Amino acid sequence: MITAVDSNILFDVLLPDPVHAPSSLRLLDTAARHGRMIISEVVYAELASRFPSPTALDTFLSDVRLRLEPSHPAALQRAAQAWQVYLAQRQLGLQCPSCGQRQTLSCPACGTAIVPRQHILSDFIIGGHALTQ
Repeated sequence: MITAVDSNILFDVLLPDPVHAPSSLRLLDTAARHGRMIISEVVYAELASRFPSPTALDTFLSDVRLRLEPSHPAALQRAAQAWQVYLAQRQLGLQCPSCGQRQTLSCPACGTAIVPRQHILSDFIIGGHALTQ
């Protein structure tokens, strides 16, 4: 089995997150026992922002048996398709992460709705990579 690992799981363990670190570590241990673990270019870049050098990041990845696997074109096409669906269905405004209440914002000068970037394309690239590879 191949497990694609997202940066959120790794940050839970690296930073560490007192609430999520134990479960994230268990998930990584289980994945390592059942096969290979891979990351996409986006996850590599997100991790690189937290390491002092490329060598330190590469050493970490080697130590925990995570391998950078570049995205195939099919993975990127899948991400693009999912992104298109998301953009077509995205609602305007902001959504409270706690209760889900939506509020719309508009420009005071021209009245144009302001649409925040709550989910960016990199999330879809990570998902396309995980589903395809």
